[in-house]
Amino acid sequence: MESATLPRGGLLDRRFKLTARGTTPRQEALGGLSTFLTMSYILFVNPAILSAAGLPFNAVAVGTALAAAVTTIAMGLFANAPFALASGLGLNAVVAFDIILGRKLGWPTGMACVIIEGLLALILVIAGLREAVMRAVPNSLKLAIGVGIGLFIALVGLREGGIVVNNPATGIGLGDLTAGPPLIALAGILVSAGLAARNIRGSLLAGILVATALGWIFGVLDGPSAVARWPHGGDFSTIGDAWGHLGDALTWSLVPTIFALFMTDFFDTIGTVVAVGTPAGLVDDEGHLEGVRPVLFIDSAAAVVGGTMGVSSVTTYVESGAGVAEGARTGLASVVTGSLFVLAIFFVPLISLVGQTVPGADRTAISPAIAPALVMVGYLMMRIVPGIDWSEPESALPAFLVIAGIPLTFSISAGIGFGVVSYVVVMCVRGRWREIHPLMWALVPLFLAFYANGWLSRHVF
Repeated sequence: MESATLPRGGLLDRRFKLTARGTTPRQEALGGLSTFLTMSYILFVNPAILSAAGLPFNAVAVGTALAAAVTTIAMGLFANAPFALASGLGLNAVVAFDIILGRKLGWPTGMACVIIEGLLALILVIAGLREAVMRAVPNSLKLAIGVGIGLFIALVGLREGGIVVNNPATGIGLGDLTAGPPLIALAGILVSAGLAARNIRGSLLAGILVATALGWIFGVLDGPSAVARWPHGGDFSTIGDAWGHLGDALTWSLVPTIFALFMTDFFDTIGTVVAVGTPAGLVDDEGHLEGVRPVLFIDSAAAVVGGTMGVSSVTTYVESGAGVAEGARTGLASVVTGSLFVLAIFFVPLISLVGQTVPGADRTAISPAIAPALVMVGYLMMRIVPGIDWSEPESALPAFLVIAGIPLTFSISAGIGFGVVSYVVVMCVRGRWREIHPLMWALVPLFLAFYANGWLSRHVF
């Protein structure tokens, strides 16, 4: 029956090694569709986050779909891996809230930082220095960065839902949970949480759709102006602008931020490809991924593509595991997923419905329909906490400062710096300074300059 479906030695079989990996075009198509449905929430969330930092919503929506399509299809054709890519949650938060809003820089400068981070990753992959960078940063810090960013994203989600608001006395406080936006956000969160507890795929997307439907029904959100439309010139207005601002991004004060982007993107990719590649049979007994070099090369180039299109860093998605669970084993599934992202370009009106902003209780603009996805991403990232060794001060203290520092300072770079500096201090106090990697020593003055940026600007530069 399988040979009737796909003649051995056919074009698709030769191109994607379908027979060798024990799969069929039907399995790959189902896997690609499953991956798209599981990760399509980024089409709604990314424009809402970046538009809060001043980028045009429709242009980011089109750019998000286009960047995901190009990079995912490239992953399928050149790496023959069932991995899909799109703008990364956490990475877009760094750009929007840390670089653009936090430092009051233009969005092209923020995207220029993304391009530089991607070029740095490309150089390391080409030079074969991936393992050296991985060894330099303690595992506890890598895990803590993921947890801290998860809490940061969850906080952003609670604020976008109007569940948490600014408070003049305490800085932050509980919103009015009887108002419309918090109610629809809470409903979406509860639906996502319930489905996730039942291990049902697409729980994040379901929460978004429930919140959107309730918001539309009860008049919190406006209905769409149309279902679909052809893209026009303004939908591509963010493409290419960042390259003219590379010089603005190459400053000492932004070095720690670029490093934070690089760390988040680089290590997240390593964990993702191993986690998804293992059930796909692409990882050997020693934990090495088959054909890892082209995978890492495309992932690094994808960051450059994301910055170029003005949609933040594009990275490999762990949601690709949904496609693998449906039988995807080759890059044909990625081609299917990428093709579906191409179709999404024509449905900007529906994307705008989900990501629209409404007035919050504290007079800020919020997007309650995307809050469920952000809160649930925070939950998913929090689950790696047990991997941190809390019995050793060298691991526990820096990890704690990273996890607490990122959301409490509302700065991913600042939180990571707390961890890096405290790690070096604790290791020295414990008499283990010889074990500190030279890269960690080099980061300390960079983060100190980052913290003293205001003083340096006034008195030195």
